[in-house]
Amino acid sequence: MAPSSEAASRRRQTRIRREYLYRKSLSGREAASYEQKRLIRTALAQGKKLPTELRASYDKLSSEIQQEDAVTQSAHSHVDDEYGDAGLEDPRVCVTTSRDPSSRLKQFAKEVKLLFPNATRINRGNNRVDELISSCKESEFTDVVVVQETRGEPDGIVVCHLPLGPTAFFTLSGAVMRHDIEGGAAPMSEAYPHIILNNFNTELGKRIGNVLKCLFPVPRPDTRRIVTFSNDNDFISFRHHMYSKTGKDDVTLHEVGPRFEMRLYQLRLGTLDQKDAENEYVLRPYQNTAARRQLL
Repeated sequence: MAPSSEAASRRRQTRIRREYLYRKSLSGREAASYEQKRLIRTALAQGKKLPTELRASYDKLSSEIQQEDAVTQSAHSHVDDEYGDAGLEDPRVCVTTSRDPSSRLKQFAKEVKLLFPNATRINRGNNRVDELISSCKESEFTDVVVVQETRGEPDGIVVCHLPLGPTAFFTLSGAVMRHDIEGGAAPMSEAYPHIILNNFNTELGKRIGNVLKCLFPVPRPDTRRIVTFSNDNDFISFRHHMYSKTGKDDVTLHEVGPRFEMRLYQLRLGTLDQKDAENEYVLRPYQNTAARRQLL
């Protein structure tokens, strides 16, 4: 890329990030205004008196209510900016590894790349994190997935949404690759899969479910490929299947692989290279011994 176009791309990314942070700073003020307008709508619909604290600002808020439509009358947050274009275009996912990967991690990265339609796997080499993210932004990738290891065993996966974030960090355990599945794995399909998100009930759970499902494009209704993320006590089980109909009401599942378990330990409001970005969630040590409460 020419120096002038590279500088222009860098200025564009800086401008987008600045606009996003400004809109995020207004989110608290907009939430208060939304709540006031909701109280006015409720009072008018039920024929009740307006709350005393809203009478002075009624004329201004009433004028804003009359100008709203089905889109603008609902509350919005920074999440709408991050995934505002989800579903309009197919995501482009970049899959890579930590530095100096073992042969097992390379094989695992290849299988992860096959999970995501339109994904590209690149060799990490000696690229720093900021160089990696900058290159992916210039290449217009929508997400970066980094798999990590300890002593040759995959033990971490990072999902970073571009260009604004968020970045989700997961521990990874029990990784079973395709050739290790008992009975052999079914052939890998490249069809766009149906996504099953099971038991993501809390606000944080819905947020993580949104991060995971936006890695995949919108499937055709008749596709027979299924990807499942099932939450059980904040541990997310990943499974990948094909199904076939053996009768009118009978369905047979064929595991494709790989399979693994994930646990969220950090959710950062920013990209992977922004280490000073605000944390939306961090797993604390005392949460392992505290009374069980569902975070996802």
